[in-house]
Amino acid sequence: MPATSMEELVSLCKRRGFIFQGSEIYGGLQGFYDYGPLGVELKNNIKAAWWRSNVYERDDMEGLDASIIMHRMVLRHSGHEATFSDPMIDNKKNNKRYRLDHLLKDQKADVQAKVAEIMGEDADNFAALVAALNAKPAQASAAFKDAGVRDPFSGEVGDWTDPKPFNMMFKTTIGPVADDESYGYLRPETAQGIFTNFKNVVDSTSRRLPFGIAQIGKAFRNEITPRNFIFRVRELEQMEIEFFVVPGTDEEWHEHWLEKRLKWWEDQGVPRSKIEILDVPKEDLAHYSKRTYDLMYDYPTLGHEEIEGIANRSDYDLGSHTKSQSELGLVAKVEENADSIAKLTIPHPETNKPVVPFVIEPSAGVDRAMLAVLSEAFTKETLDNGNERIVLKLRPHLAPIKVAVIPLARNKDEITSVAKKIKAELQGLGLGRVLYEDSGNIGKAYRRHDEVGTPFCVTVDFDTVGKGEDAALTDTVTVRDRDTLAQERVKISELAGWIQAKLR
Repeated sequence: MPATSMEELVSLCKRRGFIFQGSEIYGGLQGFYDYGPLGVELKNNIKAAWWRSNVYERDDMEGLDASIIMHRMVLRHSGHEATFSDPMIDNKKNNKRYRLDHLLKDQKADVQAKVAEIMGEDADNFAALVAALNAKPAQASAAFKDAGVRDPFSGEVGDWTDPKPFNMMFKTTIGPVADDESYGYLRPETAQGIFTNFKNVVDSTSRRLPFGIAQIGKAFRNEITPRNFIFRVRELEQMEIEFFVVPGTDEEWHEHWLEKRLKWWEDQGVPRSKIEILDVPKEDLAHYSKRTYDLMYDYPTLGHEEIEGIANRSDYDLGSHTKSQSELGLVAKVEENADSIAKLTIPHPETNKPVVPFVIEPSAGVDRAMLAVLSEAFTKETLDNGNERIVLKLRPHLAPIKVAVIPLARNKDEITSVAKKIKAELQGLGLGRVLYEDSGNIGKAYRRHDEVGTPFCVTVDFDTVGKGEDAALTDTVTVRDRDTLAQERVKISELAGWIQAKLR
């Protein structure tokens, strides 16, 4: 039985060292999380799987790691400075602040219907209702009061302010002088680093259309109300591709990437049956988007929420930056059908004339991916003896620990020395983390490794070192399978190949 609530996942993550609250010893910092010993391994394995699939296994992709702090002009001309905002609303009774659409979504259906009635909107069209509330702030606050919108924290009907936009970018000073000219932003997405490096990558790799640039990195969004564990946070990590195509072929490539991304999620243990494809309504599209597919995964407790967006950004970004470069006098003005290549254009593969390519952008959150992978892997089972066990049935390539090597007696040198030698040999295979587990209680060790998703436990016992009752078992170890609980004796000389074959 999979996880039925977010609370189960949160409990497991804290108990087994996957995820901790940021700055916890000082009471915690909302919207920030630290990844523990097993969490960092799982996170790195997810990123490695994404990178391998999208960079190493394709011949039309390059990688990049751009700076986190960006020049303010980048985010001004990308449109983020003007549009990267959410509507916030305050409760004057307790000074709590909420994102307007989240607050409304948390209300009972009759309250939502009353707000819609007051605003003259259809309660079933949530996006249009939110848009109306943003457009008429004074009427919106009155509607919230009249409809009895309750504060999620206190549970009481609130005294609501007019909603107002809140820019979610983190601003930071650059250099020793803090003035109006000495600031930049922590990037709200990794995409702009790709766009501003477009010509650098083209010039250094001689790429021609179509091709992509992939990046994994941190992004920062000053969310009004971060919530739902690591689902909505202020510091996040993105796995993002900007795939550049000939204008006119963008819709075909959009469908290509939708299928590729669904297949990748399946390979990580997240089935298509748990993902709904939302063709985002036109009124909800981001300022840069021509069309966007949102992959909506069915999270425990939360229901269907976005796990990845696949956007057709058209030529918005490269076009905006090219235009701004011209206006700033950094390149010659780009005229239609001009023969000269401007800063952010590329030769058309057929005409060889400069063209601003269209862009398809698959963008997934590492934290949300981790939450989905954990959710799918979390399993409760009732054993034959009636006991219940929790096991993370992670795909082997994602498991934080690939193999645990366990000496049956941790105070017997002849056993521990063999166990340590086996651990070192397996670690040298490049499988990932191999753990020498010397807790001393084999039953507890098995249960612990079930909970953290270790595919195989290798036990070194007295038979291994020739001190058991069966001489035929000398130089063999017991290998326990996480999912089937089957135990098999394997020769030490064959163990490395056996493990490699199983993990493959």
